[in-house]
Amino acid sequence: MTATTGTFDETDDAFMAAALALGRRNLGRTGPNPAVGALIVKDGVVIARGYTAVGGRPHAEAIAAAVAGEAARGATLYATLEPCSHHGATPPCVDTIIAAGISRVVSAIEDPDPRVAGRGHARLREAGIEVTVGVRAREARADHLGHILRVTQGRPMVTLKLAQTADGYAAGAEHDPRLFITGALADTVTHIERALHSAIMIGAGTAFVDDPLLTVRLPGLDAVKPLRVVLDAQLRLSRRSRLAATARETPTLVIAGDSVSDAAAAEFSAATAIEVARIRQEASGRLALPAALAELATRGVTRVFSEGGPRIAESLVLGALADDVVLHTGLRPLGRPGRLALSPAARARLEDASAYRLVDEAQFGADRMTRYERIG
Repeated sequence: MTATTGTFDETDDAFMAAALALGRRNLGRTGPNPAVGALIVKDGVVIARGYTAVGGRPHAEAIAAAVAGEAARGATLYATLEPCSHHGATPPCVDTIIAAGISRVVSAIEDPDPRVAGRGHARLREAGIEVTVGVRAREARADHLGHILRVTQGRPMVTLKLAQTADGYAAGAEHDPRLFITGALADTVTHIERALHSAIMIGAGTAFVDDPLLTVRLPGLDAVKPLRVVLDAQLRLSRRSRLAATARETPTLVIAGDSVSDAAAAEFSAATAIEVARIRQEASGRLALPAALAELATRGVTRVFSEGGPRIAESLVLGALADDVVLHTGLRPLGRPGRLALSPAARARLEDASAYRLVDEAQFGADRMTRYERIG
């Protein structure tokens, strides 16, 4: 976690909280760039604000500086991440801040991107700007975790979502009808979670059994279309599935195994408008999850919402790849044999205080939500 440098007070804390809330407006839609929030404050009044635009540009600081204009001189900038110092598709934000005449910058955390990594703050200090770092650092790290993991580990952050009955089952026996575990309120929360991620991921089994749409179906969010990802080693996704039927309107990717031929992948894509990527397979024939996540990272994906079944859940938890785990527990038990939402090994890992911490609990109608955060 970023060490605190410089002094700050309750006012700084309040303004940073507001900047963090602002940055979340486009969370999941700014990749490959982080979803930053920025406020420019003068004489205790917010004179400008900005948050990273969809697609990652313009950056939050540049938007806020443009809104403030000459009024930015002598003001304080609050940014949820260290301002960039490298030339990319746009000029460095530190140049914009210096030119705007801002006299103080308060950052939540340092950016671990090797192209920045403290150089943004150093450039500001060299220009005579007072810099304070570390205000609400824990919250900022959580918001920017997808960016942090992408630039340090080459993978996006993963939120694992599971619904379970009161006795811990995700589904009935093999030929049982599909379970509807949670109610309307919990389902609405799931759509909100989808909207806050760059991609929604399932396995081939879930695609076959549930035939899901994996879209955000909330009023006013028709334009929010996270990438739909199916982990399908043998490229068996039905061409009559709802995913295939809607692939021309909503971006969809199948990650298949390297045993799938060029010809088969090309023919499938031509018939369905679904892109196919191929990655290495394990000796068992299953896809290597780290390789699948690395493939998504190369495409600019920073936040993945996993709605796959118990098998993917187990691999994510035991592989230390599930960064957030969201469990929705229904009111009623299954009361008979079925498929556990989490294997005993995965549940033990989730309940291990050295591996995960409980960070949130809520009641959505009759359903209980618990959220865990990976430690480390």
